[in-house]
Parts: sequence; structure tokens; C-alpha cells
Amino acid sequence: MMREGLREVINREPDLQVCGEVENAQQALAALQKIAPDLALVDVTLPGKNGLELVKDLKTLHPGIVLLALSMHDEALYAERMLRAGASGYISKQQPPAELVRAIRQVLDNRVYVSREMSENLLQRFSGKPRANQSPMEILTDREFEIFQGIGAGRSPKEIARQFHLSVKTVAVHNANIRKKLKLKNTSQLIRFAVEWENPGRALAG
Repeated sequence: MMREGLREVINREPDLQVCGEVENAQQALAALQKIAPDLALVDVTLPGKNGLELVKDLKTLHPGIVLLALSMHDEALYAERMLRAGASGYISKQQPPAELVRAIRQVLDNRVYVSREMSENLLQRFSGKPRANQSPMEILTDREFEIFQGIGAGRSPKEIARQFHLSVKTVAVHNANIRKKLKLKNTSQLIRFAVEWENPGRALAG
């Protein structure tokens, strides 16, 4: 349904046309072997390999493609990560269709697109000034953040290791670093915190 809505919005523009659609990262990588789009809209949340990993892969394999990240998640947590990975912009799914079109045109014009609030946050970060209401998640590295999300989604260390092509020992090291950065005492606290963060309002018994 989401893709149908995006397709309708984009195809209404006389100079824009959707040339392909896929459901996951694997299909995206395969599709780009056959078609050469000027721009790819990449959802942050994808089954299997997530959008952050996909953006990194696409920029490595197809450096000329323009990437615009699309998400329903907190811009403060994802926008900078996606920009560092190689995306030219980040837009929330809650934005109106006209803003999506504006974002597409802006990144196709070789300019970066983020919301005004995010732009101010980035400038504040680069200036070295502390920012109010900063999420503790922002201090995690991309890999630590991805593993934290996996924990919150209920995946075991073996499943997380398999997803990111890591050893279980490496995942354990990342878990220890996450606990230290988030000031959590043990694995049980980490699991509880991750599950509650991924599922606001959900209580974890035990």
C-alpha cells in the first residue's frame, strides 16, 4: 500500500516516473543490475537487511545513484546515520506528498534534504554545542545501533551474528559496549531496555 501511494504521487509529476519496485534489500540489489534509476527511495525498515546496510551497499556497488531515505522513525536517530552511509536525504513518511516531491527534486539537484529541525541539529552538532533532549541512542555506532535493534526485535545473539555476518563473540563485544554506553548493568537490563525502546508501551515481565 505504501509503495502504491508513493508510485501515484511520483508518477503524477510530468518529469518523474517510477521505473521499478522491490520488497527487500536482496531484490533491490538484483533490480539494479537490470535497471539504472537516477534515484532510489530506500525505506529504513526492511525485512532482512535493513535500509542502512542497503544504502551502504548501493553506494559501493552503484556510486552514481542518488539515494533518499524514507522512514517513520525518529529523524534524530536515523537521518545522520543514513547521510553518513551515503544517502542524499532523509524524509519522514508523515510528510505530505508535496514535500516528498520537493525532497526528490532537491536531492536530484545534488543538494542534501533533511527537515529544518534536523538541519539545525546537525549544525549544532558540528559546532560542538550540546543539544537538548539528545537520545542516548545517538552515541551508539551504526553497528551497535543495528545490534540494539535486533535485541529489541527479540533476535538471539546467533541470529544477530548471522544477519550481520559476524561471529557470536563479536556480537557479545558489541553488546558489552552498548551496555557501557547506555549505563546498563547486565544483559537482562539491556534486553528489557531494547524491547521497551523498540515497542513503546510494551512491558517485559521477568
